[in-house]
Amino acid sequence: MKKISLAPSSLKPIRQVDERLMSYNVEMTEVTGGTFWKAYTPGQIAGTEEFKVGANGLSDFTAMADLMQYFPPIDLYNERLRELTKKLGPAWIRVSGSWATKTYYDFDGATGGKAPEGYASVLTKEQWIGVLEFVKAVGGKLLISVSNCAGDHPNGGPLSLAQTEKIFHFSHEYGVDIDAAEFMNEPNMMEMSGAPRGYTAADFARDQDIFNGWVRENYPNCLIVGPCSLGDGSMGQVDRKSAGAGIGAMMQICTTHDLMNGSKVALDVFSYHYYNGISERLASVMPVGHWPAEMAHTDAYLAVAPTNAKVYVPLRDRYAPGGQIWVTESGDAGGGGDTWASTYLDVFRTLNELGSFATITDGVIFHNTLASSDYGFLKHGTFEPRPNYFAVLLWNKLMGSTVYDCDNPDVEGAHVYCHSRKDGKQGCVYLVINNSLTETTVVDLPKEAEVYCLNGDTIRATVMKLGETDLTLSGVSNLTELTPAICAAGELALAPATCTFIVL
Repeated sequence: MKKISLAPSSLKPIRQVDERLMSYNVEMTEVTGGTFWKAYTPGQIAGTEEFKVGANGLSDFTAMADLMQYFPPIDLYNERLRELTKKLGPAWIRVSGSWATKTYYDFDGATGGKAPEGYASVLTKEQWIGVLEFVKAVGGKLLISVSNCAGDHPNGGPLSLAQTEKIFHFSHEYGVDIDAAEFMNEPNMMEMSGAPRGYTAADFARDQDIFNGWVRENYPNCLIVGPCSLGDGSMGQVDRKSAGAGIGAMMQICTTHDLMNGSKVALDVFSYHYYNGISERLASVMPVGHWPAEMAHTDAYLAVAPTNAKVYVPLRDRYAPGGQIWVTESGDAGGGGDTWASTYLDVFRTLNELGSFATITDGVIFHNTLASSDYGFLKHGTFEPRPNYFAVLLWNKLMGSTVYDCDNPDVEGAHVYCHSRKDGKQGCVYLVINNSLTETTVVDLPKEAEVYCLNGDTIRATVMKLGETDLTLSGVSNLTELTPAICAAGELALAPATCTFIVL
């Protein structure tokens, strides 16, 4: 049994964090319709059915027929989707992904739905208007990446800005400017991310400068974000299994230094991608990067997110000094999420990532995704909220912008974080994650407190509880009320496998 004491009177502030810390992705392939990761079966989600797949290689992330299925375009006008998204509060919305690198913007309807040579998919005017209207409806800010495939390099030369100009100008004329832009999604995977055959880090540095220079000249209020790298931790700095989805353990990839070498246009924001390993879907080709379910609550597993953040801080300091760090894709596992991504088991990782990131740096975390695949906050198609949705809803409801050093080192059963109160009242909010599956953690409360204890009937429950109450949805967007227990000063026992917010 662990025992910890809370000392709100001696808290030391560390920093102020962005109110949009918890943000999310809407993949470009969701907008256009196209392939995305096949959904797991109920048995696989419950852990009673094994997921098996053959080793087919990964020459193109977007074209693995045995791992993906076709999905029609997402309905961004859906009332439930909009209402549940608005409830999360202010956020950045990123429309990107590997698919975006090969998408042609057909705003004049000239293609008849057939992608021109050098591209793989088509974005229509109506679909992009749907994105812009969604951003307006939920009060979001828009981040995009643009296409950078063979079609954008006439005769194999430098980047053509024809596509870039089209999407920026259209959005501006429609009345919803693009607020931030990354040039390309995961460029250090080169051809696997959709870049032209034979594309190099030097080509990327040249083209990123072309893109960023144009944005800065024509849309000076748009933040320049980059380089959107993945896997730098695999370059000898951290254990391979802990590095950016394990991809660095599978192949030689270029580093952030390679991508930024010789760049002339400064970044406003430094960005990278983090996944806590790779999913069962890809484990056969990258076994070293996959964590089994029985490890998903452990200290070693929870340490991956802060370990990666610490790797990227000095890179931010070099390439975007004074800027924020944005994790522009984040989730439990690259490849659409693990079988348990839609269950209570992933809540430990999600909340621990938010808490630990805020102690390391200021910035934004873009969860992948809002409403697609098994790692989505909302279930694809029906938009029913999953446990992670309620977890971040509660985080956004309670945790303010001031981050405190709560002087409680992480140990199994007691990962402790502390922020100011979101309601602006005097006091603070502690988050205590008891990630032990067997031991109780006892908290010594200095005074009466409001307590929100998240738990599940099983570790892989698809419905999470607040205390004894199931967190569910009724009607279009009516959610279970998030009502705290009132606990008197003294000892508070936190059961194994619980995540508890304590408002003092």
